[in-house]
Amino acid sequence: MIAFDFARALGQLSDPRFARVLWLGMGLSLALLLAAYAGLLWLIDASLPGRLELPMVGPVSWVGDLLGIGSLVLMLFLSTFLMVPVASFITSLFLDDVAAAVEDRHYADLPPVPHVGFWVGLQDTAAFFGLLAGANILAFFAYAAVPFLAPIVFYGLNGFLLGREYFTLAAARRVPRAQARALLARNLPEIWIAGAVMCTMLTLPLVNLAIPVIGAATFTHLFHRVWR
Repeated sequence: MIAFDFARALGQLSDPRFARVLWLGMGLSLALLLAAYAGLLWLIDASLPGRLELPMVGPVSWVGDLLGIGSLVLMLFLSTFLMVPVASFITSLFLDDVAAAVEDRHYADLPPVPHVGFWVGLQDTAAFFGLLAGANILAFFAYAAVPFLAPIVFYGLNGFLLGREYFTLAAARRVPRAQARALLARNLPEIWIAGAVMCTMLTLPLVNLAIPVIGAATFTHLFHRVWR
């Protein structure tokens, strides 16, 4: 059933409203990754004496190397980790628009809902980002203790958190928070698996740029399926 939800999300790529949000989301995702990477290179350059050499990149002087080919390869590698928090930020900005486009096409019998304000969405994102960051910091101890289980811990933890966040935000547009939490608890295994699949796709360079918006559409379908 998750595959069916994902296929329906992909099937709406030709919708002008959906495509507009998708391109905006991809552009913002790329901009955030570039900003994070530029900040990382600046921090390395400012905090270490002399010039630092990185594998596949060579000497780092952050400004000169920001647009280099080796630097691009390193940024693509780092995106496998950075896209999880980036996806949580993109959700707050675009989930309401994505869900509205999905519902207008597939669930036109439903009444419209009030648009979620930017500051309300930003507060939700800040709370989730704090939870995401704290959980992943604690997970580093698990990585160090049992390194061979690190991939399972990473995808399991972030899959749970992403699934919980995306489903709750999609559900909260239509039902009270208490009911959204009840639906989450009742369908947790499926939501967790959907979040883990999304987390896996977020670690695929270039592909991951489109996943936050497509994931929002997928979870909108998932919510309506279990709600009905």
